[in-house]
Amino acid sequence: MPNLFARPGFRKYFANTSWLLGERVLRMVVSLFVGIYVARYLGPERFGLLSYTLSFVWLFSSLASFGLDDILVRELVKRPKQRKNLLGTVFWLKVCGTVVMGIAIAAALHFKTEDEQTYWMIALITFGFLFQSTNVVDFYFQSQVQSKFAVRAQAIQLILTSLFKIYLVWNQAELIWFAFALMLDQAVVAVLFLLVYHWKIGWFPFFSFRWTEAKKLMIDAWPLIFAGMVVSVYMKIDQVMLKEMLDAKAVGVYAAAVKLCEAWYFLPTALIASLFPAVIEAKIKSKTLYDKRVQNLYDLMVWSSIAVALPTTLLADWVILILYGIDFQEAADVLRIYIWAGVFVTLGIASSKWLIAENLQRYLFFRTILGALLNVGFNLWLIPIYGIKGAAIATLVAQGTVGFLSLSFFKKTRHNFLMAAKSLSIYGAYKRTFHKTIIRGR
Repeated sequence: MPNLFARPGFRKYFANTSWLLGERVLRMVVSLFVGIYVARYLGPERFGLLSYTLSFVWLFSSLASFGLDDILVRELVKRPKQRKNLLGTVFWLKVCGTVVMGIAIAAALHFKTEDEQTYWMIALITFGFLFQSTNVVDFYFQSQVQSKFAVRAQAIQLILTSLFKIYLVWNQAELIWFAFALMLDQAVVAVLFLLVYHWKIGWFPFFSFRWTEAKKLMIDAWPLIFAGMVVSVYMKIDQVMLKEMLDAKAVGVYAAAVKLCEAWYFLPTALIASLFPAVIEAKIKSKTLYDKRVQNLYDLMVWSSIAVALPTTLLADWVILILYGIDFQEAADVLRIYIWAGVFVTLGIASSKWLIAENLQRYLFFRTILGALLNVGFNLWLIPIYGIKGAAIATLVAQGTVGFLSLSFFKKTRHNFLMAAKSLSIYGAYKRTFHKTIIRGR
């Protein structure tokens, strides 16, 4: 173990992961309790309407990124000397993507009937995505395994905007102001990202857009755009369908449970963001080392999610009552079901990184289409029968299909399916993690 910590490579990745996890823990704690505070103030119906508008916008959110996030990290690792061209090009592609997203949302609203307040809330949340173009700064620091700089900006944003939301509750603000707060989240962190980049690197390369670079990036990214759209559907369509098939109050109760289930997703997201560059480097050096790191990543994802799901299932009633109060009591049943989707969510995140490393992005599109169709179909079938519990079951089925079973459908991904299946064995994961350490200890 001392030899491990003495290695410069390990220290670099460990420090980077520590910064990411520290920020995600802070974000989880602050966002969770501020979110609960806001939910208790708004009540199930108004909180449900806020959650519905956010979910509706998220259905189109993949258009804002144009599927370029992971592609950008990959290219920055492979071609660090092209940093300015890559960052400038991806920034403006994201701006264009947000415009396309706004047009798509406007077109969709043309076929819906909503009140004026809902239209304004959707507009505010959509406008906030324009500021996400600056998150290329975050991805640059990820590629350099120096996430601590972006983390500091995100921590400051979290504190400032959380205080603003508490201020809104204290002053009994109208619902529209909480939609404005969601937009403000993105605006504040955008300014801070640009300041951090200027502090560490220099002026952001706004004028480094290159058509040739844009074409190359979009050729690799186009499957991720459609895959992201489908992912958004099976991640958020449940709340949209609950609003259409039941009412805003049902969405509020359901969203309360979902917020708790998704609160811990910072852990796999932070770990994978930090370790993904190491997986790419291992692919260049050795196939054996590459496969080992992928397998270890799967083991870590599965068993960290099970460690969260088990106690949550047992304590669901108590958790909902203490945190949200009696008005949200029905959320406990949703919590018991939805929390197990995390096992497949984490596997899906890890396997998507593997597909990108193998330049097999097109399979992301095929597998997520199936997941979206299953989610919509099961929601249509189960919501009229089981209400909000039916929506949770539909999500669990969709996530299990996308994150795990779909890897067995294609010849080029079946080897990875076997690796994912191995990670579900507690004995195998334990042996792979500790066996060599025990032998060396002898």
